[in-house]
Amino acid sequence: MAFKDTGKTPTEPKVAIHRIRITLTSCNVKSLAKVCADLIRGAKEKNLKVKRPPWDHFQMRIHKRLIDLHSPSEIVKQITSISIEPGVEMEVTIVDV
Repeated sequence: MAFKDTGKTPTEPKVAIHRIRITLTSCNVKSLAKVCADLIRGAKEKNLKVKRPPWDHFQMRIHKRLIDLHSPSEIVKQITSISIEPGVEMEVTIVDV
C-alpha cells in the first residue's frame, strides 16, 4: 500500500487539557499570598490560562468557658488534676481575696 500525499503537514497529537484547581489554606495570610503569587507567576510564564476565583475568608473561632469556684486552693488542685482532651488548654488563675 502506498501513502497518498494529501498536501497537509503532519500535526502533533493534541494533548488533553485538564481543568486543575489548586486550593491553598493557611492561618498565615502573608505566606498564603506569597505562595499564591508564585504559583500564578509560574503559570503565566508557561502561558497557561489562569483563573482566580474570589478569595475565601475564614475566621478562626475560639470558644471559651469561664468557671468561677469559691474554694481553697488545695481543692482546686484536685479538681484540675483530671485528664484533659487534646487541643483544650487550661489556665488556672488564683486571685487572693
